[in-house]
Amino acid sequence: MPARTPLDANVILAATEEILRRHGPDKATVVDVARALGVSHAAVYKHFPSKQALREAVTRRWLDRNRDALSVIAADSAVPPAQRLRTWLHAVLAGKQAKIREDPELFAAYGILAAAHSSVATDHVADLLGQLTAIVADGAADGSLRTDDAEATARVVFNATAKFNHLAHAAEWQNPGIGAELDEVCSLLLDGLHAPTSP
Repeated sequence: MPARTPLDANVILAATEEILRRHGPDKATVVDVARALGVSHAAVYKHFPSKQALREAVTRRWLDRNRDALSVIAADSAVPPAQRLRTWLHAVLAGKQAKIREDPELFAAYGILAAAHSSVATDHVADLLGQLTAIVADGAADGSLRTDDAEATARVVFNATAKFNHLAHAAEWQNPGIGAELDEVCSLLLDGLHAPTSP
């Protein structure tokens, strides 16, 4: 059966997402994707050289969907850095809660890649750390946050909030009160980072 639309990477990625949702990451195959598109699996391999490359590309695209919303929060200079940091950390948690609730199969695919130390997972974390570093740097620049190294401080904040962003804790993200727990951790971290005002 001929393909109904021109075959390009985006068409393949969209079909792969649907196949992953239908079959899950353990059972989904390139043949399934090709069949859904009405092409041979060789046609898919012209765009993605392996099943791993296809899985990485579709997962990267899926992860990137909420990156822009987080970037907007991180870059909003109208919001004081301390408040922005708290809002951003809550948005990271909310985004991950939504992904695991609404797209469990794609979330599982991400978990497989993270366990294999795929560049998709490391790039995702690096992107988050970059946004967090920008917030901390703004706080250092306006004197509201105390740090000599925004990047190192951002890494500490990210690691200190691992319960709310690391895959190992995914089962806890739907617990009632998880948002309140994050808020308590944010308050503690911000108290430590708060730059005292001069008398």
